[in-house]
Amino acid sequence: MPELLSVALVCAVALTAQDCSRDTALDIIVSPASSPMECLMHAQAMAARAGLPGGEDRYLKVACEHRHTDRGTTTVARRNS
Repeated sequence: MPELLSVALVCAVALTAQDCSRDTALDIIVSPASSPMECLMHAQAMAARAGLPGGEDRYLKVACEHRHTDRGTTTVARRNS
């Protein structure tokens, strides 16, 4: 299982980049990645294929998250870029 997740967050322009997260995003696209470089490139490519962010009222934030397991469940440690 890949150690990283590529995450593309679509957030409202009214929201600062610091406040743009999985909890505040308008839309989220997630996919596994094998390396940090692949993670960043993959998130941008996913967003481009989906036609995101599209519109003057929202923007795209790309993040890479480290995946780890804890007591049999998968959790994610976030690392924004």
